[in-house]
Amino acid sequence: MIILAEKASYLQDQDVKDFTKDIQQYHLGPLWEAIPEVMNKTPEPHAEAYLWSAELIEKKLMEAAEIFTPERGGERRAIYFQNPGLTYRKPWGHVSTTQTLYAAVQLLLPGEEAPSHRHSQSAIRFITEGEGAYTIVQGERIFMEEGDFLITPKNLWHGHGHPGNKRMIWMDALDIPTIYNIGGTFFEPYEDGLQQPNVPDNFSEKRYRGGMVRPVGDDQYVVAPLANYKWQRTVDAINGLMEFEPDLHHGYAVEYINPTTGKSANPTMGTRMQYLPKDFHTKALRHTHSTIYHVYKGEGYSVINGVRFEWKAGDYFVVPNWAWYEHVSTKDSYLFSVNDLPIMDRFELEREEYYEENNGHQKVTGEFKAHFR
Repeated sequence: MIILAEKASYLQDQDVKDFTKDIQQYHLGPLWEAIPEVMNKTPEPHAEAYLWSAELIEKKLMEAAEIFTPERGGERRAIYFQNPGLTYRKPWGHVSTTQTLYAAVQLLLPGEEAPSHRHSQSAIRFITEGEGAYTIVQGERIFMEEGDFLITPKNLWHGHGHPGNKRMIWMDALDIPTIYNIGGTFFEPYEDGLQQPNVPDNFSEKRYRGGMVRPVGDDQYVVAPLANYKWQRTVDAINGLMEFEPDLHHGYAVEYINPTTGKSANPTMGTRMQYLPKDFHTKALRHTHSTIYHVYKGEGYSVINGVRFEWKAGDYFVVPNWAWYEHVSTKDSYLFSVNDLPIMDRFELEREEYYEENNGHQKVTGEFKAHFR
């Protein structure tokens, strides 16, 4: 019986090799050679598990501040997380943090403005430090504070301004690699620099302040009826969960959702906040979607495919597709994460498995060493 997706011995015959070489000069390809490498029995992502330390990020952001302003630095002073397993992608590794997603840290200093633009990629932001700055989306100024989660749907004008007096740092995540690879990239700068307000400040947040209620008339689908999810409300939601037993694989975790649909806040990226009490050890699992984590508060480590990744507040790390992982908190910890689950769901590709051996915990076979730690 011949099993597809496995290398057959005849492929080493000289006549087969010669024929393969012959057709390639005409930009044709031998499926019999390709199937074993592209039709994997389970996902084999090129993206790697990796961690970027808070010390490295701080150092390089401050160096960038000495060199670039938003006007000089390509409109945004942002440093992205390039997955080492995806650097072969051209150009610029497709700015890939995972197979499908881009993540970066962005710095805006008092008095600076980042001009408005729009693009076919969707964006989310999680505020990690500072206050006093705003993002303006379609004419709505949204003032940002630590712990806030914001969304900017595709094709909406958006820019940033900082009338405050403290530096602002936030995490950006976009579906850039996905949109680039399917050929759907569009980008347009705003002709007049930073867009000016045309609705009251924090308009959407005030309209949805009720939490479990929505304004009458908002029963139709809107991509982003709520632009800013405030930190305190996230904490309140988690505190409610803490009256019950934690989930064995996730601790106490909530998902940011669109209040008009109940689905993910962003159509192509899922986002969560996860609380792990001190000394909590999740059980290991794996799934088709990939995840980018930011350690907002706390300290601990994760085991990803047997490798231990020590983390603390300010770090970022990646769990690739179909990688076994579990988290251990050595202090009370909050982990913000962004994933490509909505993309996998759209293609009906999402699968999940629980680690059954050793009471759900992996054996540690190695340890990751982070730069500048």
